[in-house]
Amino acid sequence: MSSGVSGAQLQRGFGAEVRDAVTTRAAVLVVGVLLLQFGFIVSYVGALHHPYPHRAALAVAAPAQVSGQLVGQLNAIPKQPLDARPVADEAAARRQILDQKVYAALLFDPTGRRDRLLLANASGPALATAIEKVVTGAEARQGRTVATEDLVPLASGDAEGLSSFYLAVGLCVGGYLVASILGISAGSRPANRKRAVIRLAVLALYSVAAGLGGAVIVGPVLNALPGSVWGLWGTGALVVFAVGAITMALECLFDVVGIGLAVLLFVVLGNPSAGGVFPPPLMPPFWRAIGPWLPNGAGTSLARSIAYFDGTALTRPLLVLVVWAVVGVLVSLLATGRRPRGGRPTLQPEAGPQL
Repeated sequence: MSSGVSGAQLQRGFGAEVRDAVTTRAAVLVVGVLLLQFGFIVSYVGALHHPYPHRAALAVAAPAQVSGQLVGQLNAIPKQPLDARPVADEAAARRQILDQKVYAALLFDPTGRRDRLLLANASGPALATAIEKVVTGAEARQGRTVATEDLVPLASGDAEGLSSFYLAVGLCVGGYLVASILGISAGSRPANRKRAVIRLAVLALYSVAAGLGGAVIVGPVLNALPGSVWGLWGTGALVVFAVGAITMALECLFDVVGIGLAVLLFVVLGNPSAGGVFPPPLMPPFWRAIGPWLPNGAGTSLARSIAYFDGTALTRPLLVLVVWAVVGVLVSLLATGRRPRGGRPTLQPEAGPQL
């Protein structure tokens, strides 16, 4: 008789060890993480690797006899970089820029061959530069020149115009991380609706503190953004709560997978499409379409509007954030009241009250 262990026994033993070390559930989650990683690369590179303006809104102030022809020529530029539209006069053009209805305005000079281009670097310096390049080329083909004027310049502490974006990103990170921590520490799904309400209340308190901290940091501390600290505080609190509530809802529905879905929404899709690095007209169609409807993009727009445009164009981003927050709260409460059907039970803490 041999006292050694056969190769078959070693093989079976190793296989059993692998199955014990990496369960089927863990293997599926690892594959999910791999796909999420690939999605991150595709989304960021796809959105940001080749910025080119597409139908950037441009007001055109010109005499009636040349306005139609000039607008038609600008809209006929190959690949449609501009969405030119006539306005009555310079005052109307300036007002549309300040109201964030257009990104720039061309003022035609009927008495000479030098026109003026009004820009708003606060809307995104990369887009302002792209519009200036396109308009300058179009004017040169007509034997005309352009003088530019920055109507809404960036603050000295916001040289690249990215402070609004990074503020929104930081707020979103706080939102889904605090919801994830609450879920991991006390069970993905609260034990009952009363505890779900308590967890949402904790999230609300955290959101108020996070919003205040973010507003103070980008305002008085770093002087990165001008504008109302109160307005930025409210924006921050709403962004954090909306993202946190949706993350909590996803955890209630999908357990730990919900955290991955939150990362997909707010990191993989939300950050590159937010309009921070490049405003929407510079992004490909998919990211241009989804950006304004995600909390990252809505938060960036709100912060930028408050900082630079006296709070104009707030309605849509505010509604977007409110809808995300309300949906997150309702789904969390409804999912908490639903009895789990099979699957891995939600782990409860061994001691101490559950949130």
